Amino acid sequence: MTPTPSAILANATLVLENETLKGGVVITDGKIAEIFTGSTVPAGALDCEGDYLAPGLVELHTDNLERHMSPRPGVDWPHAAAIMAHDAEFAGAGVTTLFDAMRVGSLTSGKGKYKKYARQMADEILALRARGALRISHYFHLRAEICSETLIEEMAEFGPEDRIGIVSLMDHTPGQRQFADLSQMKTYLQGKYAMSDTDVTEHFELLRRVKATHGTANESAAVAKAHAYGSVIASHDDTTRDHVLQSAEYGVRLAEFPTTIDAAKACHEAGISVMMGAPNLLRGGSHSGNVAASDLMDAGLLDIMSSDYAPASLLMSGVKLGQETGNMAVGIRAVTKAPAQAAMLEDRGEIALGLRADLVRFTHIDAFPRTHGVWVQGTRVA
Repeated sequence: MTPTPSAILANATLVLENETLKGGVVITDGKIAEIFTGSTVPAGALDCEGDYLAPGLVELHTDNLERHMSPRPGVDWPHAAAIMAHDAEFAGAGVTTLFDAMRVGSLTSGKGKYKKYARQMADEILALRARGALRISHYFHLRAEICSETLIEEMAEFGPEDRIGIVSLMDHTPGQRQFADLSQMKTYLQGKYAMSDTDVTEHFELLRRVKATHGTANESAAVAKAHAYGSVIASHDDTTRDHVLQSAEYGVRLAEFPTTIDAAKACHEAGISVMMGAPNLLRGGSHSGNVAASDLMDAGLLDIMSSDYAPASLLMSGVKLGQETGNMAVGIRAVTKAPAQAAMLEDRGEIALGLRADLVRFTHIDAFPRTHGVWVQGTRVA
């Protein structure tokens, strides 16, 4: 007996792996059962009116949830409401697979101290997922803060059952990587924590002491735990070739936001995918003064985009890359298939037979896309 299609999307501009063409898809049991060409709209089909129909976007790195949980300084918003709002925001932006980034590793003293929160947040997201309250597919991305006092015990609270897809190695020791320029780090701290010049100096000294005391053990433990979870390991803010060589030794598959062209070149030589922030591409440069995503694009060193702190920027970046390269399929691949492959998710990220029917329909005005429908496993969620 032939399964009955649950949906047919027709008269679309299909964004395939390497090309776009007029056609549509048949969805059965949450998967793409047929791809057809032409502008015909079969009976009962949704007419996409020539709009783009692309794979659902895959976001590997976002801390957007924190903004929903604390919309103002000192405000702790009801967590279930915050999680569902965060989930809905990404669904509306065309994202169908989301890696929620959560810091593990805390500082217990100083004005810039930060507390443990990841295990509680993960439990709350998993509980809502189990109740069917979330629209899109959620995984976790543990941001292992090497320069912290509690990383090892916080990571011990997670296991292979916790949907931890990525563990990234974050080292925010003053004077290196993202904050090689101490003036940039000072500006960041004073903007976020309202630190005085004296506060900043004391915070720098604290971080250096913590790194000297805990750094080596933390880094080794983070790598070991990532392997135990079965997670992809990501580096963060690689600046030099030595950083990349160390990443390669750890088995890193993904480089988040390398800060120099030289580091990005070394990543490609080592078979490590390079991810940059969509806001960097759209703004024309890094807010931290590091290498511009457009420079890596021009050099052929840009593989994956991340919305980072602005969910709507992910689809915007895919459209912009498509316009810059003259091939929308190439641009959209950087926000769909490329991140899915980097995260070892082989069942999504492409419009292909047998894959998940995670889809986004959109049009755009200049580089500003507007979504007209989002589907997760064939069910419309936005």
